[in-house]
Amino acid sequence: MTSSQLTWQALQPDITRYQSVFSQLPEDDIDSLASVQPRLLNALAHLHHQTLGFPLLLIRSQENSDYLARIAQAAQRVATQPTGLYGGEYHIIADNVTLLPPTDRSRPFTSGGEMHFAEWIEFEQLFGCVRLHKDRIQLEPGLIHKANGGTLVLSLRTLLSQPVMWMRLKQCIIQGRFEWLSPDEARPLPVSIPALPLKLRLVICGERDALADFQELDPEVHEMAIYTEFEENIQVLDEEDMTSWCRWTADIARQAGLPMPEADFWPPLINESVRFTGDQETLPLCPRWLLRQLQEASLHGERLDAEALQAALEARGWRESYLAERMRDEILLKQILIETEGEVVGQINGLSVIEFPGHPRPWGEPSRITCVVHPGDGEFTDVERKAELGGNIHAKGMMIMQAYLIAELELEQQLPFSASVVFEQSYSEVDGDSASLAELCALISALANQPVNQQIAVTGSVDQFGNVQPVGGLNEKIEGFFEICCQRNLTGEQGVIIPACNVRHLSLNASVIEAVEQGQFHIWAIERADEALALLTGVEWRTDEGTCLLRTIQDRITQLNQQEAQHRPWPLRWLNWFNHS
Repeated sequence: MTSSQLTWQALQPDITRYQSVFSQLPEDDIDSLASVQPRLLNALAHLHHQTLGFPLLLIRSQENSDYLARIAQAAQRVATQPTGLYGGEYHIIADNVTLLPPTDRSRPFTSGGEMHFAEWIEFEQLFGCVRLHKDRIQLEPGLIHKANGGTLVLSLRTLLSQPVMWMRLKQCIIQGRFEWLSPDEARPLPVSIPALPLKLRLVICGERDALADFQELDPEVHEMAIYTEFEENIQVLDEEDMTSWCRWTADIARQAGLPMPEADFWPPLINESVRFTGDQETLPLCPRWLLRQLQEASLHGERLDAEALQAALEARGWRESYLAERMRDEILLKQILIETEGEVVGQINGLSVIEFPGHPRPWGEPSRITCVVHPGDGEFTDVERKAELGGNIHAKGMMIMQAYLIAELELEQQLPFSASVVFEQSYSEVDGDSASLAELCALISALANQPVNQQIAVTGSVDQFGNVQPVGGLNEKIEGFFEICCQRNLTGEQGVIIPACNVRHLSLNASVIEAVEQGQFHIWAIERADEALALLTGVEWRTDEGTCLLRTIQDRITQLNQQEAQHRPWPLRWLNWFNHS
């Protein structure tokens, strides 16, 4: 069995095959929406040509103006050129209000079928109002009148927080006319106002939980609606995909009045994008996130190039690093005990990701996990769970880890050892199963009395067959442990064990890559728990001949059982015959 030590090239996305895309990206006004949001355009086209049923499109998307504006632009793109006018013209003479057919597009209640959107809107802004001033009546249009004959794009949270607004809007669309109503039921309108003919397509955008609330609010309309999603990312598998993503990003820069990105701008942006999406073959389409990177880079130079973006990322990282630095200082000052040299039985460095409410980014930090064993009834004590600091997923990971070990030992009777596993100096809730591999290694180290190399940290979860499963926050975890090792001087033997499934999620910073390239730091990608044990202890888990951890534990169990048998009272020693038969 051989361990898989990663080369420095595997620690970032491989974009060498896309250099021609970066250098030859044309500076034109081609709309990139079709290549990155085909489902959205298809749904909008379907809505535009729909003639029967309730004209509603539900889009799973963020509800900010960046998204709503682009969805409205997409709706405008698929719409045919309007040939007529919609609405009408109100003539008011004294207290007599009449409605005439639309003839002049500049009139307040005449529309040419435009697209409009609103991130947040109040009742009066949507439906307009009737104003009285010295016995003079004045009608003011709302957004529903301006979008008459066209498409209205609204945020779902607006309607959920004002359900009466939704019920009236729905009624207007179903009836095909807008009725003027008094906002105060106790005070009716002073005059009768004719209803305005209304033809409107409606697009509602919201997150998944908001869409679920809308389904509860109006299940019948939800069932009739068209559904699609504003895709948050794109899978980049070839040059065509990369070209589409670059065009989309360049389009966002162009609309914001920023210069065209230079060829060397794309590699660092892709590295940062992979950290955002968590996958080397997945790049973000979020216009707000991409616009932030572009705008911050533009503050560090007149051109959008690699130097400007790198300066922007470093400045942002420095601004946001105060809390992470203070917590790492606690480790360097030995207020939090983390060993990065030597060997210890039953102790291992796990890797955690810390997220503080209100803090803009998570960071990684090593956690000291210890295990002690003693003769007992086979109970495995999860101290975090006992102290009510461990979550359900953490408890599940502990039970799976224990099940794997018991199955591997192939015991015919109960394990004669009890064990206690704990996250040392942890004073807040621990959840997730990403530490189950580290806990398993600490437990086996304690049972076999075999020391663990403290220069290597571990992350990963295990299943009941010993397979190592992927976990989250890989980049932050590796960089957190590397920073501690770097501050204490790299020995050339330090490193991190990660699941092989997580290699595609790596996009590490330049300092880690340089250290790996120079052989000062190492990253191993493993598929099974026994590979981690061999790296951490220098002893194989299972072999046909010679010493191995499994045989050592089995021998220790046999010795303990024999000692217990010898110390039994003489009336019970007849049980020894059964133990040896």
